[in-house]
Amino acid sequence: MEMTMCFPLLLLICSLSTAQLQTEADNEIIPHGKQTESQGREPTNASDRQQTCTQDINAVLREMSATLAEQRVEMRHLQRENEAQAAKLRELELQKTEVDKMKQQLKAQAAELSNMTARTDVTENQVEALKRDNEAQAAELTNTRAELTNTRAELTNMRAELSNTTARTDVTENQVEALKRDNEAQAAELTNTRAELTNTRAELTNMRAELSNTTARTDVTENQVEALKRDNEAQAAELTNTRAELTNTRAELTNMRAELSNTTARTDVTENQVEALKRDNEAQAAELTNTRAELINMAEELSNMTARTDVTENQVEALKRDNEVKQVAFSTSLLASGSGTIGPFNTYTPLVFRYVVTNIGNAYNPNTGLFIAPVRGAYHFEIYIGAHGHASHPSSVVLVKNGEHIFIAYAHQPSHYGSSANGATLLLEVGDVVFLRLRGNSRVYDNENHHSTFSGNLLFTM
Repeated sequence: MEMTMCFPLLLLICSLSTAQLQTEADNEIIPHGKQTESQGREPTNASDRQQTCTQDINAVLREMSATLAEQRVEMRHLQRENEAQAAKLRELELQKTEVDKMKQQLKAQAAELSNMTARTDVTENQVEALKRDNEAQAAELTNTRAELTNTRAELTNMRAELSNTTARTDVTENQVEALKRDNEAQAAELTNTRAELTNTRAELTNMRAELSNTTARTDVTENQVEALKRDNEAQAAELTNTRAELTNTRAELTNMRAELSNTTARTDVTENQVEALKRDNEAQAAELTNTRAELINMAEELSNMTARTDVTENQVEALKRDNEVKQVAFSTSLLASGSGTIGPFNTYTPLVFRYVVTNIGNAYNPNTGLFIAPVRGAYHFEIYIGAHGHASHPSSVVLVKNGEHIFIAYAHQPSHYGSSANGATLLLEVGDVVFLRLRGNSRVYDNENHHSTFSGNLLFTM
């Protein structure tokens, strides 16, 4: 291929050299006296030389066009070969599918043969036992359950094999797509080569560099062609192996069918001997089959309902948790029942408001008197306290956040009932604690009318 591409270049160089030597020889032969006349004819000779060079260049370009046409023919031939290989590959896929189907059929028949052989052996061994007592029914039930378990396991294996076959088919389709992309890339490269040929005609001075590039690209194309040929040979070998495997599988299937026929004949003879006993048990077997089917359906339905119920319960619980977190409010009073006065004490003493009117979100604990914020947000708290008048002991409590005193409610009068109130809006983080403390030397009164109260609610989350 390199020699073919270099030949037009050598022809062009030889033509240019011949034209230059001819020009020098003409200049030496012409006498000095006739230089004026020769100078008058120089434009004509130059035009002739230019025309000769143009003709040589056109000849070179024609040679290159012929070479490129040959490459196009070769590329079309390769495309046709690729299409043929793609058709063979599709045929291979169909044959693989047929082989898989025959394998599945073979396995099913093998399972049926094994089951019938087992049934024949069991029946031959249990004919006398069935006549003696009806315990054989329990044995048959056990064998049937075992057979059902084996069938399910075999079905699982067949599904796994089908999944593997599907994966192999996907890989083969990906290989076909890769070949198609390679062909499209080669077509695009051929288009680029045509564009380069047009540029070569327009730019004569860059012809050598472009010709070298074309040669290199041609070598790459030949390497790609060889690679495609090797891939086609490998695919052909794989097709041959698959056909051989298909032939062996068909032969094995034929043998299995013959063995199945013999076993069927033996089974028919044996089943004729126990036909009388089977007639007695047919009703029970039919009922057992129906019961099994109903149990299977009920189990599947129960499993589906259980799964759906679990999902629904989880969703409901999640929604409840979200709603509970977003809805927080409580309202309490000091005493759960009766009437009485708490205090005075020498130090600050936490107050526990035990009578709970409302506790949405369960953020308030009536056993400890602590409110624990479940979410980050703005909370509003209100305090109402009161006590009967006393000369030395006022009525006073402190609103506390995480141990920090926030607001105070205070009332003091020597006689009659006195009350006080206060409130605050606090920004709380998750886990912040809010409660009330009775100040030292103070008292708080409450009764069934609930004079002393502690309330709060979530305004909005943040």
